[in-house]
Order: sequence, then C-alpha cells, then structure tokens
Amino acid sequence: MPIELQVKLLRVLETGVFMRVGGTEPIQTRVRIVAATNRSLQDAVADGALREDLMYRLAVVPLHVPPLRERDGDLEDLALHFLAQFNDAHQTDKTFSHAALAALRLHAWPGNVRELRNAVQRGYILGEKTVDLDNPISSPRGPTRPTVKEGVLNLSVGVTLAEAQRAMILATLEHFHGDKRQAAKTLGVSLKTLYNRLDLYQGAAAAGMAA
Repeated sequence: MPIELQVKLLRVLETGVFMRVGGTEPIQTRVRIVAATNRSLQDAVADGALREDLMYRLAVVPLHVPPLRERDGDLEDLALHFLAQFNDAHQTDKTFSHAALAALRLHAWPGNVRELRNAVQRGYILGEKTVDLDNPISSPRGPTRPTVKEGVLNLSVGVTLAEAQRAMILATLEHFHGDKRQAAKTLGVSLKTLYNRLDLYQGAAAAGMAA
C-alpha cells in the first residue's frame, strides 16, 4: 500500500470517519480491521514501505503463526489430515511410507502449508497403496534459529533481519540481567523504542502460545 494511502487509513482508524469517493459528507463508521501479511513488519518499517505508527495501530491483538519449519510437531498431523482428505474424496485407503513420515522434517517447507498439501497430493497421485514424499525432500532445511552461548550470539546466514534484530535485543537484555536502560544504551536505541519492540515480541509470543 502506498504511503499516501497508509496516512488515510491511519486517519480512519484513529477517527472512525471517512469520505466516499466523490462524496461531500463525512461518514462515521464502527468496524474491525483484520490485517494479514507474510512479510516481516519490522523489515517493512526499516525499508520505508510501512509507517511505524500504522503498524502499531493495526497490531492491537497480534496473532503470530510460525512457519512450518518451526512447527515440527504439526508436520505429521497436517500431512495425515491432507492424506485423509484425498482418501475420503476418492474412496481409497492409501497410507504414508515410513520413509515419507521420517523425511517430513528434512525439508524447509518454504511454501508452508500449501506446499505440504501439494506434496501430499502429488505423492497420493503417484503412489498405488503407499504414498512417498520424495520430490519435496531435495531442499534442505533453512538456517537454524539464532542461539546464544557464553555471551556470544550466533546467527546463521539466511536468517531474516527481523529475526536477527529480535535475537540481538533479547540477548543484550539478558546480558544486562533485564536492565532495559543499559540494554537500550548499548543497542543505540531509545528506551521507548526498546519497550515498543519488547511489547511486540511479547504479543507475538502470547498469540503463538494461544494458537
């Protein structure tokens, strides 16, 4: 969305008033806005593609859905669910091979649930009684998540800027035993900015646990 439209959307969110295209009278409204994105909001703000004030105005109740690569426990359940759908639709009783289920965690699944469903469908079509997942397993997993060991933060190549920033902030805060003022000073950001980031992380974590 262009920055100019973001300004108008922010005004509507703040006041609840808008004008129809070609209209002359302001209209009062009461609506709920549900916004979704597959991009990092922090990256978009840093790139100048998203206004920071609009981000915080929209993120009243943030819900974070982690990618499949961070949800190993869901992979097998989702794959079995999709296979059951195909079996029901075609009156069959195909099952996964042991190798297919073991191989689920070897793939990064950059396409998330849609890619997994397509892989199961492809295996279902090609398999007679047993379904294999050979095709998607050629791609290795993505970068490992940032880790901290003995005061050193380790970042894998390929980690997003938002993930790296989050890891740096939390590691610095832990290093100073929760002293936010000292952590903000070390990071070179204002105390307000640090609080805003921590609020965002806590909201995302709480939403992830609720999901």
